[in-house]
Amino acid sequence: MTRYEIRFSKEAKKDVKRLSPKLRAKLKTILLEVITEDPFAGKKLLGDLAGNYSYRLTYKDRIVYSIDEAAGIVYVKRARTHYGE
Repeated sequence: MTRYEIRFSKEAKKDVKRLSPKLRAKLKTILLEVITEDPFAGKKLLGDLAGNYSYRLTYKDRIVYSIDEAAGIVYVKRARTHYGE
């Protein structure tokens, strides 16, 4: 099985900078051990975010990403809460 490459949007890079060191480490672990191996492990999103996937980082924070299967790339779009903060 192909390992997917991870790329971050500008918003996701800003989100990661705002995370605590502990959460940053958790994010890295999730991306390297789960998402690169099986990007479809996340929950498929609907509505405005249709075509994207979500994976839980904490109770309120999510990793939102899309998958380019042909290129083998996962695009991380957000890495923070989606509860209006």
